[in-house]
Amino acid sequence: MTLPKEIFVKSDRCVGCNSCIMACAVEHSQSKTLFGAIGESQTPKSRIYVEWAAPNKKIPLVCRQCEDAPCMYACISGAITRNADGVVITDTDKCIGCWTCVMVCPYGVIGRHLEAGKAYRCDRCPDRDVPACVSACPTGALVFQTVPAYSKSVRKKASQELAKVKGE
Repeated sequence: MTLPKEIFVKSDRCVGCNSCIMACAVEHSQSKTLFGAIGESQTPKSRIYVEWAAPNKKIPLVCRQCEDAPCMYACISGAITRNADGVVITDTDKCIGCWTCVMVCPYGVIGRHLEAGKAYRCDRCPDRDVPACVSACPTGALVFQTVPAYSKSVRKKASQELAKVKGE
């Protein structure tokens, strides 16, 4: 069995350029091009957010693919599931736009596409080897790598740091 890959954030490298946001929105557009995405009837949405933290620090936030994903259990339509690779995904055909998943997400990284009436989250760009946000990051603040077996404590520490940034 191969180990899963996750998106890790090296917050000390983020300069807040928003390249990751733009790349994600373009990747999730119908045209898959910047100029095509601008003219689409439903505005493509990014699944990554860059938040400001004190003092003068930027933190990219992306779905952490929680082991015990509260959004998955809160979804009343069954639209949120875990695929064979262990990635928590949202089936937009099943999503009824109740926003329950948005309310229970501990990281605040599930978006609401109001035009479509659907929730959306990071799906790790299933059609790509490396997610678009990671490929677009010019400073290497986003890393897509295999998670070693011992990294559970590392992820817990990172989650605690993110919770502090969000003021929880």
